[in-house]
Amino acid sequence: MKSVYQDSYQHLKPAIDNAVAHFNDIGKSLHDGRNVVKAIEVDGELLNFKKFRKPNAINKIVYKFFRKSKARRSFEYATILNKKGIGTPDPIAYIEEESIFNFGTSYYISKQLICDFTYRELINDDSIKDKEQILKEFTRFIYHMHEAGVYFLDNSPGNTLITKVGDHYKFALVDLNRMKFYDIPWDDRLKNFERLSPHKWMYEVMGHEYATLSRKRPEETIEQMWSYTQDFQKAFHRKKRMKKKFKSIFKGNK
Repeated sequence: MKSVYQDSYQHLKPAIDNAVAHFNDIGKSLHDGRNVVKAIEVDGELLNFKKFRKPNAINKIVYKFFRKSKARRSFEYATILNKKGIGTPDPIAYIEEESIFNFGTSYYISKQLICDFTYRELINDDSIKDKEQILKEFTRFIYHMHEAGVYFLDNSPGNTLITKVGDHYKFALVDLNRMKFYDIPWDDRLKNFERLSPHKWMYEVMGHEYATLSRKRPEETIEQMWSYTQDFQKAFHRKKRMKKKFKSIFKGNK
């Protein structure tokens, strides 16, 4: 088993290794799907453990010899975000279970961040106040991220945690294993908003704010943002219909 820790969290290594060994029997489940996420208390600190699904036969070889694991990428990208001043829960460690010839399960461990809500709730919960202010401040957060050369490929509603601090809001990114780092051109910047909402009014707020920060024309920025979003929504629903169709065909052939 391979493990890498931040220097400031080395003292937690024995307790974290023990938590991983008993992962299935301890902690509070936060998500149980393709990957499993749990909040586990370790030496008085509440930590977030993400256990990635064991890869298929081909990817066992790929992750062993050719590509960094999702846990390792999450850890390294979170470290980069911290250095750039971009919000994310503090990275603590990643752990990989492997043999000589292939790769097994991996874990990413970070501080458990207690937030007020996620961006998804901002879309769906009418009881949340200050939505326009939150969207403007979120747009500034994304602008800062883009200016720092960070492109978050999974910039979707469930992956931004939002916490109110005083009269303002703080944002933290999670699910970090897919990122790119480069000088981001204008079209890519606007496309990075495409998965965030089905509501045009939200893009009118975000597009206007992003245009103001970038010294661009708001109307054109909003139109381009919304166009990318419509294309994404069409592709998403088309894929959903195709999956449903294939499932019905498969059931019919049984």
